[in-house]
Amino acid sequence: MKFLVRTKQKISQFLKTFFRKRTCRIGIYGPPNAGKTTLANRIVRDWTGDAVGPVSEVPHETRRVRRKQDITITGQNGHSITFDIVDTPGVTTKIDYNEFIEYGFEKEEAVRRAREATEGVAEAMHWLREDIDGVIYMLDSTQDPFQQVNIMMVGIIESRKLPILIVANKNDLPDASPARIKSAFPQHPVVAISGLEGNNVDELYEQMTSYFG
Repeated sequence: MKFLVRTKQKISQFLKTFFRKRTCRIGIYGPPNAGKTTLANRIVRDWTGDAVGPVSEVPHETRRVRRKQDITITGQNGHSITFDIVDTPGVTTKIDYNEFIEYGFEKEEAVRRAREATEGVAEAMHWLREDIDGVIYMLDSTQDPFQQVNIMMVGIIESRKLPILIVANKNDLPDASPARIKSAFPQHPVVAISGLEGNNVDELYEQMTSYFG
């Protein structure tokens, strides 16, 4: 009898686990060097004390998708959200190994990095098609937001009917223009922050709990 009771308990626990709704996955997408990994690290450090990966001024430093699981953030509104953060390689229409040579890499290493970065973009797009529930689209607010890759990516995300929160990063720089990003994508909420300095990140957390929760 005890064996049957234990067996039923194990089956019940298995069914609860199997049918439990998975944690939502929020992907950080955007062009190279927009500050995606810097933001991912800040989110993870603020709420878990951990980190996602290294950052660098060299383009395409992140060449594989990285994920940190079960992060819970709480906004001042009292809303909480638990999610996996998915840090993705910078999406671009073309990756040239000469980009790496300009930063002092030998040709063989530059070619290897370019190949890995290209594979990383393909991996990021696969995640977007299959495994992402919401997107933080990261833009450098000192750059022109009307670039082809941004228009293309926002269109792809919209076609999947995923919620998009646009982050205008690097607002600590004198030539930053978050207003230009808002004019480029008026159909989506835009939060201006500095991922490096932490400026206005609390407002981003507030928006995340309301928008993705």
